[in-house]
Amino acid sequence: MAKSLVMVEKLQKKFLHEGREVAVLNGIDLGIDEGEMLCVVGQSGAGKSTLLHLLGTLDLPTAGRIVYDGVDVTKMSSARLAEFRNEKLGFVFQFHHLLPEFTALENVMMPGLIRGQRRAEVTQRAQALLEEVGLAHRLSHRPGELSGGEQQRVALARALVMNPRLVLADEPTGNLDSKTSEAIHTLFFELNRTKGITFLIVTHSRELADMMPRKVTMRDGKVEKDEQQHGFTLPAAAVPVGDDTLDPPTPHG
Repeated sequence: MAKSLVMVEKLQKKFLHEGREVAVLNGIDLGIDEGEMLCVVGQSGAGKSTLLHLLGTLDLPTAGRIVYDGVDVTKMSSARLAEFRNEKLGFVFQFHHLLPEFTALENVMMPGLIRGQRRAEVTQRAQALLEEVGLAHRLSHRPGELSGGEQQRVALARALVMNPRLVLADEPTGNLDSKTSEAIHTLFFELNRTKGITFLIVTHSRELADMMPRKVTMRDGKVEKDEQQHGFTLPAAAVPVGDDTLDPPTPHG
């Protein structure tokens, strides 16, 4: 029997806009099991990214609660929340937010260094992750020397360096061409299969949504549908994510 990882109960979020209160989430109930892969879809303005930010404790709900492993994180102090995010969660966004002055290896190491972990230990872990995502030959390259797909794989390795139980991804392949997107999608499923990492992915990609074992559709700040799907079967010979032919290097100058 699958173990529950996250329980979202009666979640609401309201914002003040030009003096008026605007409701973005209107009572979301959602459960996520450990090792599950699900996507959240819906039209722009449905509340998808707001939900992801609340699940990531990057913002607090107006009402309701979010429970991780029986602990209500909405009651944590800001300092404890920052510690929780660093230890338990990984984030991948449409824009990779890599630090341009640091190498790929240094970017991946950053969460561990911020946490005060031993440099040698973090270096070894970051290097192993970059090798797993097909970038063993790009360790010393800075973001400006990497293609879009390579930059996103660095961002994914950075999200994994603290061994999170849940990775939250917001349009992670929104800026990539279709072939590179397919390789990143395959990588998500491979990491879920081999490491048991739970993935929640907000996406407008119909192709990715159709692959996912579970699809949650949002509309007007509510869950409209929550469907179990056939899902994705990792091919025996998956596209090698380190193949430079997937995404040409970004031109310089």
